Amino acid sequence: MKTRQLPQKLMLLGAGELGKEFVIAAQRLGNYVIAVDRYANAPAMQVADCCEVISMLSGEDLETVVNKHQPDFIIPEIEAIRTEKLQEFAERGITVIPTAKATNYTMNRDRIRELAHQELGIRTAKYGYAVSLEELINVSEKIGFPNVVKPVMSSSGKGQSVVNNRDEVEKAWNYAISNSRGDSQKVIVEEFINFDIEITLLTIKQWDKPTIFCTPIGHRQERGDYQESWQPANISEDKILASQEIAKKVTDALGGAGIFGVEFFITQDEVIFSELSPRPHDTGMVTLISQNLNEFELHLRAVLGLPIPKIELLSPSASAVILASEKSEDVRFIGVDEALTEPDVDIRLFGKPSAHPYRRMGVALAKAVDAEAARKKATTAASKVKLV
Repeated sequence: MKTRQLPQKLMLLGAGELGKEFVIAAQRLGNYVIAVDRYANAPAMQVADCCEVISMLSGEDLETVVNKHQPDFIIPEIEAIRTEKLQEFAERGITVIPTAKATNYTMNRDRIRELAHQELGIRTAKYGYAVSLEELINVSEKIGFPNVVKPVMSSSGKGQSVVNNRDEVEKAWNYAISNSRGDSQKVIVEEFINFDIEITLLTIKQWDKPTIFCTPIGHRQERGDYQESWQPANISEDKILASQEIAKKVTDALGGAGIFGVEFFITQDEVIFSELSPRPHDTGMVTLISQNLNEFELHLRAVLGLPIPKIELLSPSASAVILASEKSEDVRFIGVDEALTEPDVDIRLFGKPSAHPYRRMGVALAKAVDAEAARKKATTAASKVKLV
């Protein structure tokens, strides 16, 4: 990729909390950012140069905003996008991150799983698909119980559940379909992996330089959504190298440039590929406090072809989410002052205009002498911040 002049015009498709941090990183280098989402006043819109509210499942709406703004880069931040339009934009000379092909693959769990397992021969959990309750019952019994049911297209783990027996299948089907993004009515059923730890390996693919990695991040989920993450994850060097090899293999197949959040199950004997996101990862918010360059700055540098001479883990660190407990259209918080009394703790409130139960409204960040101490500090701080 040729060296580009700055500023560049970046169109962000999806304007959530991850997009907000990316916009901040982009504007520190003087870039112009258009934030696009399906609702007004989304977090990234609050810091972008301008914003648009559209349905990103509408090819016509996408065409309108791209023609209006003529961006140099289109950077997806969510799954529910009419991905075939991205290929058209790429053919016009607009750079789609990481590529239009990669975005099409990774917006659906079925495509990326098949790429990894069938084309690249990578170990994954056993899996199958269903487009009806009857099919889900059959596939679940074939894979065995317990298993995990997810929509093939969703965000932040929504619609995911562990199914322990035949009686729970219908509930899992209804939950998955009601939380599916886009127009997909398809679910994936996965073998339940009894893992020691689940990790995210932030993988930075560069246009014309080697692929590089952040220190692995451990994370814990509930309801299919991340609740806390910590860095470094406590895994052996041989498993780190194995996960790096797999991550490079998958991202090489996808091409392009940018950061990828590659998730793995780590067992006593295996490193098992789980999922991949072609953008900053929610578990990677810990890097806002843990690294010299956070995941959003790394994504920006990779996208723009800027050097990344060093990624340094500054301190063992952790993040813990701040969740809403009720529905609200007037979002206000208490307890931020109390949370910030502890040294080496920071709070990020995302600025979402409305709340509903379990919606992620912010994150607590903490540094400590080791990851376990950092986790305790972060979860304690997060528990003090309440929505009122």
